[in-house]
Amino acid sequence: MQPVLNHSWNLTETEAIELQQELARQVVKEDCYSSIQYVAGVDVAYSEHSDKLIAAVVILESDTLNLVESIVVEDHVQFPYIPGLFSFRELPPIVKAFDQLKNTPQLVVCDGQGIAHPRRFGLASHLGLLFDVPAIGCGKTRLLGEYEEPGSTRGASSPLVDRNEVIGNVLRTQDAIKPIFVSIGHRISLNSACDWILRLAPSYRLPETTRHADQLVNRVLSGLKGE
Repeated sequence: MQPVLNHSWNLTETEAIELQQELARQVVKEDCYSSIQYVAGVDVAYSEHSDKLIAAVVILESDTLNLVESIVVEDHVQFPYIPGLFSFRELPPIVKAFDQLKNTPQLVVCDGQGIAHPRRFGLASHLGLLFDVPAIGCGKTRLLGEYEEPGSTRGASSPLVDRNEVIGNVLRTQDAIKPIFVSIGHRISLNSACDWILRLAPSYRLPETTRHADQLVNRVLSGLKGE
């Protein structure tokens, strides 16, 4: 699977911010997809002892949530740790993993933010725009915004607001479990994004896409520690 948008990754902090501001205007915030057979999950883990990182892409069937395919890429960190610019650090190895996929996902769920971002262009929006694929940001923590705690039952939600703009929903995926932060990535509405996250999280706090990708990168990273 090849990106439809190409740009340099060798950017300064100022150049990266300017690119985010430019690309954020191209994000589609409404449903722009038909049938979804395969859903992808992505995650990245970092070595504590070197500049190595592990990126993983997993593909699940949307109906059964069965794992169809998984790709792992070992790479080196090329971009510094700068809050708000994580996509420039994590997407290059993720793009390499997508290049190896045999199956094409019609939806991607990212462990991170979409438009719930200072410049409305987090990892999920960047990835969605690169491949022109519907994408959802699904973060364990909040990057910014204010919200009221949602109700305690599965499916309860409350808006995440920044500067009088709704940038996501705080969604309870399981009864009496900490909520997660869902935002539009690209080519999907916020309501549909939340519906998909609930569908992908039948039993646990996090969607199965995130769980599979997270377990995979950590398993590979543990193997590297033993080398």
